[in-house]
Amino acid sequence: MKFRSDPATIRGSIAPVVTPFTEDGELDVDSLQALVRWQLDRGSHGISTGGSTGEPGAQSVEERIAAMTAVAEETADRVPFLPGTGSAKLDETLRLTAEAERLGADAALVITPYYARPTQEALFRWYATVAAEFPGLPIVIYNVPSRTAVDIAPETVARLRRAHDNIVGIKETTKDFEHFSQVLHRCGRDFLMWSGIELLCLPLLAIGGAGFVSAAANLAPAAVARMYTAYTEGDHRTALDLHYALHPLVELLFVETNPAPAKWVLERRGLIASGHVRPPLITPTEAGAARIEELLAQSEEVVR
Repeated sequence: MKFRSDPATIRGSIAPVVTPFTEDGELDVDSLQALVRWQLDRGSHGISTGGSTGEPGAQSVEERIAAMTAVAEETADRVPFLPGTGSAKLDETLRLTAEAERLGADAALVITPYYARPTQEALFRWYATVAAEFPGLPIVIYNVPSRTAVDIAPETVARLRRAHDNIVGIKETTKDFEHFSQVLHRCGRDFLMWSGIELLCLPLLAIGGAGFVSAAANLAPAAVARMYTAYTEGDHRTALDLHYALHPLVELLFVETNPAPAKWVLERRGLIASGHVRPPLITPTEAGAARIEELLAQSEEVVR
C-alpha cells in the first residue's frame, strides 16, 4: 500500500508473473512466492499477478484471491503490487478488486470485459462503476483487444480520466502505436501508461510512458528492468541493445499460446515445480518445444 497514495511512483518493469500449478493442476503457492522472490532479486520494479500471463480465466475467484494474497505477502511493500482484478462479470470484478484493496495493493489492473464486446458507452459505465466503488484505490485500465475482442477508445479513456480521479493509467496491449499516443494526448502526459506489447516497451518510453508490464520479465527480469533504467538514465545505446537482444525471447514466449512456453522454461530452470497450464491451454508440443530450445539458445545474453 506504500505506493497507493502516489501512483506516479509506479514505474519501470512491472513483472506479470505466471501462476504456477502443481502437476495435478492445483495452485502452487510455494512456487509463486519463490518466483516473486526471484523477480525482486533480479531487479523487477514491481509485481503484477492475475493478468493474461497468469491464466485468470482458468481459475476460480477463490484461487485468484489466494494467489493475490500470496504475492501481497511476498512483496510486502518492497515494490508496487498491481494485481489483475478484472473479469467478464461485474460482481466478480468488484469482489476481486475489494480483496486487492484489502490486501494493500497499490493499484488494481482491470481488464476490459471479454467476450461480450460492449460498446464504448458500456465500457465507460463499467469502469465508472469500479472506480466509484473504490475511490481510494488507483485503477489501471487494461486494454488487450487480442484477448477480449474489444478495444477501449482513447476518448473513452479520456472521459473516464476526467470523471474519476482514481483512474490513473492504462496498460496498453495493442500493436497500434498511434493508439498509445492518442491516449496520452487526450488524457494528458501525466497519465500513466505501461506497454504490454514486448517490442513496444522501449518505444513507449520515448513518448512519455511509465514503463511496461511485459511477459518477457518472466524469463529475463534483470534485462527488462535494466532496459528501463538505462533509458531513463540517458544510456539509450544500452537500452536499444537490450531491446534487440530480447527479440528471440519475445518470439519464444509466443511459439505457442502464452504462458505455456514461459512455464516450460521456468520449470526446466528450476524456478517453478511444474510447467503445467490449465485447459484449454496445453504444454508445448514436441515441435513447439524444439523451437523454444532454439530460441532459448539465442537468448543466453538476456536469460540469466
